[in-house]
Amino acid sequence: MKIFQVRGGVHPNAHKEQTKDKPFVTVIPKDEVIIPLSQHTGRPAKPVVKRNDPVFAGQLIAEADGFISANIISSCSGKVKAIEPRMTDAGTMADCIVIASDGEFKTAPGVGDETPLDTLEPSEIIEKIKRAGIVGMGGAGFPTHVKMMPSNPDEIKYIIANGAECEPYITCDHRLMLEKPEEIIGGLLCCLKIFPGAKGVVVIEDNKPDAIGTMKAAAEPYPNIEVEALKTCYPQGGERNIVYSVTGKYIGSGALPASCGCVVDNVGTLAAIYRAVVWNEPLMERGFTVTGAVANPGNFLVRIGTPLSEVVEAAGGLNDDAKKLLFGGPMMGIAIPGVDVPIKKANNALTVLSEDDVERAEAQQENCIRCGRCTRACPMGLIPQQMAVACERKDFDRFIQIHGIDCMLCGSCTYVCPAKRPLTPMFKQMKPAAMGYMRAQKAKEGK
Repeated sequence: MKIFQVRGGVHPNAHKEQTKDKPFVTVIPKDEVIIPLSQHTGRPAKPVVKRNDPVFAGQLIAEADGFISANIISSCSGKVKAIEPRMTDAGTMADCIVIASDGEFKTAPGVGDETPLDTLEPSEIIEKIKRAGIVGMGGAGFPTHVKMMPSNPDEIKYIIANGAECEPYITCDHRLMLEKPEEIIGGLLCCLKIFPGAKGVVVIEDNKPDAIGTMKAAAEPYPNIEVEALKTCYPQGGERNIVYSVTGKYIGSGALPASCGCVVDNVGTLAAIYRAVVWNEPLMERGFTVTGAVANPGNFLVRIGTPLSEVVEAAGGLNDDAKKLLFGGPMMGIAIPGVDVPIKKANNALTVLSEDDVERAEAQQENCIRCGRCTRACPMGLIPQQMAVACERKDFDRFIQIHGIDCMLCGSCTYVCPAKRPLTPMFKQMKPAAMGYMRAQKAKEGK
């Protein structure tokens, strides 16, 4: 099939050599797991357990509160220690279910029992995904069962497995494709049963030839699944870029991939779908990269709710020159105050930096010289220089008019700016405020 080249983008140093050849190592949480009630897009889940209740691994402990929400599952066996606010990756306190682990990881009844895919109807597959609490594991955290119920199911032509993993430093998806390709293909087959008129496409950047090889071998028995290489370029793995690469169509402003006949899922999400649908195993663990200024960078299989400190310990601890901690990578990652936070469903990496590029850029910042580099780099075809002016003036109408709310916050504009302007941080603050303003305006107009 023809693969289309996305516009814009940048080529930062990948820094993947530290971990790309490091197989997964399982990390077992020690004394307790801390499971936030909000680790997905939408409303926080509602607890269905209380203090001192016994729980099993794979048991529902909080149920989705509304259509855009997701179930929360216990990742260990033990006893509910508390339901209380704990520090999370946002640097704020949030309600969490704290479970004192008994160290045995006894599973709830039915977890691990096989259900052949050919015995299931599409509605049953969607229900299993919902019960399992699966969300987008590439970072977005959008409830996956909602993706499987588009308004135009008969128009879905592609189920896209996103294996691009273009963010520097991170390699957990790369390792998943090398070590568990059959689970990713199995998840694709589950989705293709929901959308029988669609075709499966696995997309991987061409700097991962080993992953391309393993995925092609796993997909070979299935004529309705293809594996395609994408040109290495950041942010090639963005959902809108992936859809364009496969279809040649741009997703309209405010629209979803389904508008272009696509459903896009991260390879980690698809592996979780396979485990949930075929093996009745809810989302309890995920792949996680620890890299940068640590003693032994690597890839780990981590139970949801495991304290980050324990995973850092498994990686040998922080180096003496560690200066900045990021959940995620250096382009789109979120700075965190320390390692005393739990790992959530959508957390894919900890990147430890020995230098703070943001701090250095602040010291070098100058006025915009209108060189246009930010516009050429923007994969969305936006004009970051004009967006920045709207941000500085708190001009929501202008920001919306020039499609600022379509910004994917990839950081490409900030990366290329010779004046070291903090463009992406401005957009991170402005975008949700502008969306709130837009909703308020529509409500005022009765729309």
